[in-house]
Amino acid sequence: MVNVDRCTFCVTTNELGDVGPLNVPIRIIPDDALLEIFISFVDEAERIEAWYTLVHVCRRWRYIVFNSPRRLNLRLLCTYSTPVREKLDVWPALPIIIRKSVDPTSLLAGADNILAALEHHDRMCHIDLWDVPSSLLERFATATKEPFPALTYLELWSNDESVPTLPDSFLGGYAPRLRTLYLIGIPFPALPKLLLSSNALVNLDLSDTPDSGYISPEAMVNCLTTLRRLESLKLGFRSPHSRPKANRRPPPLERAVLSTLTWFQFKGVSEYLEDLVSLIDAPLLDTVRVTLFNQLIFHISQFPRFIGRAENLKAFTAGLVVLYNQSVKVTLYPQAGKEDRPMVALAISCSQSDWQLSSLKQVCKSFRPLLFDLERLDIHEDKYWGPHWRDDMESPQWLSLFRPFIAVKDLYLSEQLSLRVAPTLQELARERTTGVLPMLHNLFLEGLQESGTVREAIGQFVAGRQLSECPTVTVNRWERR
Repeated sequence: MVNVDRCTFCVTTNELGDVGPLNVPIRIIPDDALLEIFISFVDEAERIEAWYTLVHVCRRWRYIVFNSPRRLNLRLLCTYSTPVREKLDVWPALPIIIRKSVDPTSLLAGADNILAALEHHDRMCHIDLWDVPSSLLERFATATKEPFPALTYLELWSNDESVPTLPDSFLGGYAPRLRTLYLIGIPFPALPKLLLSSNALVNLDLSDTPDSGYISPEAMVNCLTTLRRLESLKLGFRSPHSRPKANRRPPPLERAVLSTLTWFQFKGVSEYLEDLVSLIDAPLLDTVRVTLFNQLIFHISQFPRFIGRAENLKAFTAGLVVLYNQSVKVTLYPQAGKEDRPMVALAISCSQSDWQLSSLKQVCKSFRPLLFDLERLDIHEDKYWGPHWRDDMESPQWLSLFRPFIAVKDLYLSEQLSLRVAPTLQELARERTTGVLPMLHNLFLEGLQESGTVREAIGQFVAGRQLSECPTVTVNRWERR
């Protein structure tokens, strides 16, 4: 303990503009004022255990701290290295936080500490564990069969291929204060039962779900309708084997309304996506990120309609197509230069460039209602993880990429795309075809030279457009950032 009778506290005031620091004896500061000082100290420290320092100063400070647990947000931090039983015997019965370890070896070594903390299920408010080994997850599931009435945050990650399924008894099927639930790589088919008691949920993330954790779109929507405060929803499957049955029923005439949802993220097959979005409306949605597994045919007629029912996702004017070595991605924005929110992004997992173009053709054809106002289109490969180009790709494959973009005025092409697209544009000029990019005004090409095959081909394209009823095209050099 510190003898605070001889200590002073420095106070600075500038009400008159000329008053400097004042040394005030701490013993004369009222308890209410000290509490406000403690609150500022804890907030600025941004550490859960910052209040430990305060209670070790003197009895008076300890009394003030422990008489204001909510104002100071007092919580006990437990990690894999914390001697939990000794710690919980010393401190008052405060809410408990279990924090992650990114090292599974350390997590296994400290498993007994984690499990000891879980025995206090009625005080557990936050659980955050990463890279949980299968052996520990089994013990974790056994230790969480009681209700967790105070739990507000739960995040569990596992990278194991043979991760066990969480049982129906997980959390006792009752977590009424839960606001954030992240189950990454962990199967939990009994989730709907838990969500019936968790209507305060704001964030739900079920990414990288193994096949053993499959939940049908209908069952998922049924439990989502009870989540009146849900703002963020992320669903993702580990493999394309997680899919609905072939004889799916048509969507109902009435859809469930997720009135607070603003963020939607999905990874899986197009059939699951279609069934899911056909069952829901999300009028406040402003961010959509979808990744589809590679398929021969993509059925996504319901997805654009789902987007169209969101007030914030209308009148897209800018689009971006990026080709990677393992996927291709289309992103739509309301305005060029506004690449944050709102936005719609759809990626397809495929590696060969001809498959990527084939997938893009199908996706953009389905997206046609969303492309009517698109005035700018950027197409480029990723600088570091670009695709493996095939040299035998023919002009019709490239034309299929541009046909849906009937309103585009400004087209930006990377150097690699320019080399491959220029001959196609040259062929358009020879055949005097005006149905592709009919509104094009400006063509921006990365790495454009004063002469060469690209310059010659583009020159013929521009000349051909001048002979048609289409707008005159201006060619510019593009310096991609």
